[in-house]
Amino acid sequence: MNTTFTVILGIIAMLLPLFVGRLVWKRFDTWFGRNDEDYMNSLDHFLKKIGFTILVAFALLWLGMGLVFSGNGG
Repeated sequence: MNTTFTVILGIIAMLLPLFVGRLVWKRFDTWFGRNDEDYMNSLDHFLKKIGFTILVAFALLWLGMGLVFSGNGG
């Protein structure tokens, strides 16, 4: 694979989890908020929100980097 192509795909693979993580963080309350303001202000909800966001972002980063560097070294 061309070096320039690899660098461009690597940058995209690193930036995509940031954008998707931000989207997950903003939409988490509508998906799992239960329409309960007290629950959404609790530590339990915050820890689930940050954990799910990190899990999604890390999984996307892992898949992206795996695809970028999956070519043979020759």
